[in-house]
Amino acid sequence: MAVPFIDLRRFEDDFLDRWQQICDRISRNTQFVGGPEAERLEHALRERAEVAGVVGCANGTDAIQLALRALGIGRGDTVVIPDATFWATFEAVVNVGADVVTVDIDAEDLQMDYHLLQEAIETHRPQAVILVHLYGWGSARLNDIRRLCRDRNIPLIEDGAQAIGVQWQGRSIYQASLIATVSFYPAKVLGSCGDAGAVFCNPLADGTDPSTVIRQLGNHGRTSHYGHGLVGWNSRMGGFDAAFLNLSLEYLDQRLADRRRLAAEYRERLSRLDVAPEDLRIIAPPAGYEENGYLNVLRVEPSLRAEIQDALKSEDIGFGNVYPGAMSQQPGAAPFLKASFGGREAQALSESVLNLPLFAYMRAEELDEVISAVERALASR
Repeated sequence: MAVPFIDLRRFEDDFLDRWQQICDRISRNTQFVGGPEAERLEHALRERAEVAGVVGCANGTDAIQLALRALGIGRGDTVVIPDATFWATFEAVVNVGADVVTVDIDAEDLQMDYHLLQEAIETHRPQAVILVHLYGWGSARLNDIRRLCRDRNIPLIEDGAQAIGVQWQGRSIYQASLIATVSFYPAKVLGSCGDAGAVFCNPLADGTDPSTVIRQLGNHGRTSHYGHGLVGWNSRMGGFDAAFLNLSLEYLDQRLADRRRLAAEYRERLSRLDVAPEDLRIIAPPAGYEENGYLNVLRVEPSLRAEIQDALKSEDIGFGNVYPGAMSQQPGAAPFLKASFGGREAQALSESVLNLPLFAYMRAEELDEVISAVERALASR
């Protein structure tokens, strides 16, 4: 049985019929950019994320750049990011003119290492830090990292592109953030029908609301239709994207429940495999988190990983390696990398990470097939 890594076609029974009706309405009303659907989405996201403000934008990468620009980060500044993330985190810093300092990850939760972050801050006095909530949870030391940045008066941007629906200590992971960014790329837990993103905001230390300047920057710096108080760019959310997300939000809780169930079942069944812990380690969210089931994460000894991947390929079963390279080791990083703190945990993760298929409404027989394929690969060693 073929099993995709992710299947974006697993809609609820009435979803596509409702979507067709919405498309007809938007087309007849020509509400193609922004408009009431975008306003409704921002309100709904404010409620769900438990934040003061939400600004929709064109994509998740723009969301990071908007957050950086709103905080005044630009040429000559230094921004600290984790060494394990998607390239968008790195390039957003470069695209606003700042230099990058990477910090290695903690081997247990796979998030930015707190002690190395302390060292990077002491050494380079950065103008901002970007913390990435990777794999559908976040750092076990999230409160400590927030406190560290607050005490040092360093703005903390939380790249939450993979964290929609994640709960931290019983609240939305975004609730106590300063500024958080999200992506609605179709493969995300809450995905659009194209590229889209948003910035979640709470008041800054001086009490100002960053959402005003974020919205202005994403709309050509406008003060009026032909008045421009800032140099921004075009990062407006499309009407179809906003409408698709509004419809998807109605089903998000049941999709999250299904993803969480699948993630838990994967961990329980994989834990029964006859394999040494040093050869295959199942990563679980730290205490205090309710994950969103975005990915399951395995650390597999590299030669065994290659064997499992070959077996999955031969049986037409999808898999992922999220992500296959540390930021500091990317060919494009060198001209913009100011420093790198830590050893090679991020690179070691990239050489061992394996993600098995996980998506809402994955069928029981599909999960059985994936587990059986892994078992056969182990038995053939």
